[in-house]
Amino acid sequence: MIKSYKKFWGDLFNFHGTATRSNYWWPIIINYLLGGILVSIVQAAIGHPIDDIYTLTDLNISWISEIIILLVWIGMLSVSIRRMHDSDHSGFWILIQFIPIIGTIWFFILTLFPSKRNRWDSRY
Repeated sequence: MIKSYKKFWGDLFNFHGTATRSNYWWPIIINYLLGGILVSIVQAAIGHPIDDIYTLTDLNISWISEIIILLVWIGMLSVSIRRMHDSDHSGFWILIQFIPIIGTIWFFILTLFPSKRNRWDSRY
């Protein structure tokens, strides 16, 4: 679990190669849990939602949260593309999520496929 999460941050801008199922799912689970916990803590500390900006401190907190969200989004994009590579699909399969409901379900199914020999993995 920790190894997969470290690999997620280490390969933040790596859009080549592969990501096993555990290297894909652990960071997703951990990021959602950490995100929810951190947002709750910050909102409790400042006394209002992060999106509400009343002071310069609120603006700084908002900017910092937006930068963190961008970095996590880039990491999720790269690990999703690498997950598609690991199941021997093109990274462009992530675009199927733009099809409402069915595309999201189909992408979820694609992430569950086992690893295959593929052109992106140097292990084979």
